[in-house]
Amino acid sequence: MASLSIGIATTSLSLCTKTTSHRFRTRICCIGWDPEGILGPPQTGHIARTEFKRRLEKDADAREAFERQVHEEKERRRAFRQSRVIPDSPAELIEYFLDTEAQEIEYEIARMRPRLDEDFFSHLKFELGQLRFAVLKTQDMEDRLIELEALQKALLEGTEAYDKMQTELITAKASLTKILTSKDIKATLLDMVERNELNRSLLTLLDENIANAHNGNQKQAAEFMEKLRGSVLRYMTV
Repeated sequence: MASLSIGIATTSLSLCTKTTSHRFRTRICCIGWDPEGILGPPQTGHIARTEFKRRLEKDADAREAFERQVHEEKERRRAFRQSRVIPDSPAELIEYFLDTEAQEIEYEIARMRPRLDEDFFSHLKFELGQLRFAVLKTQDMEDRLIELEALQKALLEGTEAYDKMQTELITAKASLTKILTSKDIKATLLDMVERNELNRSLLTLLDENIANAHNGNQKQAAEFMEKLRGSVLRYMTV
């Protein structure tokens, strides 16, 4: 049986703010990365996603190109993350987040969560107050105010979502342990349904264990986890 795994997952922040600056945008979304236009124009919706999947399954060259591009993008982000110097003060941390790419905000919130404490938000609030109540405001000050308001919103909502996710993942790990150590999995699942203990966080944890089992070439463990996931999903939707 595969060892239990619990790691940092991310939640999508659906925040959108217009600013006059190009260095900070709080809109975080999922995009199809296709810089060479190999896969055609972006499409949305269930039908478009299904068609996209079918095309990848049928077209080996398109699939290979897509996988290569995804790998290159992951490597670009990894190199970018490693190259960034972690700041020491709240003021520097504000600038750090302002210079963070939109798609990296969630990762940086998770990595910097201990630093996003009361002192940090107090410093951010103090600077916002200075800008809001300044007697004479320049255009740069107005732009800075808009940027910081957007950043404050993104970080407050992001840390709240991250903390909730971590709590749910801890609970999910306990739930998965309970299932795996049960002598009667079906009875345990039924009991957990009654207690409302089957949720998306548990599925996420199962997905992570399935992926780890496949990566470790543990075929039996992966098949067991996949079967278990199917049972959890079925009981969740009953």
